[in-house]
Amino acid sequence: MSKVTVVGAGNVGATVANVLAHKDFLKEVVLLDIMGDVARGKALDSWQQAPIDY
Repeated sequence: MSKVTVVGAGNVGATVANVLAHKDFLKEVVLLDIMGDVARGKALDSWQQAPIDY
């Protein structure tokens, strides 16, 4: 599987997207919400939690 879309950027949706984002078998996780800025903010939070690869 290479891409997963999570609909809803509330607490549950953001947590699911965050857990999926840290899995090695996915290339892309998309977070959708009716309020686009909420999904964008949660995606940024998840991206900033990612480990730094050297």
